[in-house]
Amino acid sequence: MSTTLDLSAANRPAITPSLAGMTRNQIRDSLIATGLVEEKKAKMRSGQIWRWVYQYGITGFAAMTDISKELREGLGAHFTLARPRLTERQVSVDGTRKYLIELSPGVECETVFIPGVGRSGALCVSSQVGCTLNCTFCHTGTQALVRNLTAAEIVQQVLIAKDDLAEWPSRLEDRQITNVVFMGMGEPLYNLDHVSDAIDVISDGEGIGIGRRRITVSTSGVVPKIEELGARTNTMLAISLHATNDALRDELVPLNKKYPIAELLEAIRAYPELSNSKRVTFEYVMLKGVNDSPGEAKALVRLLQGIPSKINLIPFNPWPGSPYECSDWDTIERFADIVNKAGYASPIRTPRGRDILAACGQLRSESVKQRASEKRRLEREAGA
Repeated sequence: MSTTLDLSAANRPAITPSLAGMTRNQIRDSLIATGLVEEKKAKMRSGQIWRWVYQYGITGFAAMTDISKELREGLGAHFTLARPRLTERQVSVDGTRKYLIELSPGVECETVFIPGVGRSGALCVSSQVGCTLNCTFCHTGTQALVRNLTAAEIVQQVLIAKDDLAEWPSRLEDRQITNVVFMGMGEPLYNLDHVSDAIDVISDGEGIGIGRRRITVSTSGVVPKIEELGARTNTMLAISLHATNDALRDELVPLNKKYPIAELLEAIRAYPELSNSKRVTFEYVMLKGVNDSPGEAKALVRLLQGIPSKINLIPFNPWPGSPYECSDWDTIERFADIVNKAGYASPIRTPRGRDILAACGQLRSESVKQRASEKRRLEREAGA
């Protein structure tokens, strides 16, 4: 007698969808599709649900007091308000918080809350699990791409952080998350559709309400998508630059071989509404003996001439096995002084969360290391 394993979708356990993370249209269409709400009332009902989910952060339908008990019961039968599972939460000595979030079995991403950034604090969200860019100074780049995140999974990172910080309702005057930066795992412009939908949810004034000028999307230079990002999202733009010539940038940011610096700068100049009030942030990691000389600082000034810019100098954050060292502090200050005297704001970013590997360039799913450790354990047992 033989047994055949049926892997068809029809025989897999159904997953109850969560409304927490959906766009306005997705909530509306879901209500209609389940037959819970007539189409002519769907916009009103979805608006009510939207405010409960994104303004008040509720996690149970019973709290929706302006919706009938019958509809609440129907919602509970078809949907949840669940967030993905928070696998691990770490808090640095400087107050930085890092969240390891399980999106599905074996698939995890990291999200970081950094206090004291922007008006109050910034949440650094991921757009992919892993990355394809292989930037040599970045820990995330050593992890292979697993997949893009959905818009809901990006939004849910914000919800989880707001839950942890007790930041509901969203309109609290003293809220801690005032800025969102797409600087976590992955290249946002390789997942632009979902990133754009997530920004629509995060910036909506009747919900989470973080304005588009307080949302920054960082790219390593996916040139064909830069102007589209501005047109679709109207957010602030950051460029992961790190070098002033193609030879060095080819080494540090391999994507440069496809889109060299001249093409990148041309795309940046075409970014919609670029002005002194909407400057591009150029990120420049300081690598000892690699890109930190006074000559490189002067070359950077020449390179960015005519572009409304802010230059973030980032002391390199070491990670296990990294091939680089951080520039000496005097070297960083000398570099910053040259850039500042040329008229550019050039803050030196204070490293945050280094003790929990939450600093810039350090994010990498702990699950990778855990699975590798488990594999070694099994290999040892098999050998024994």
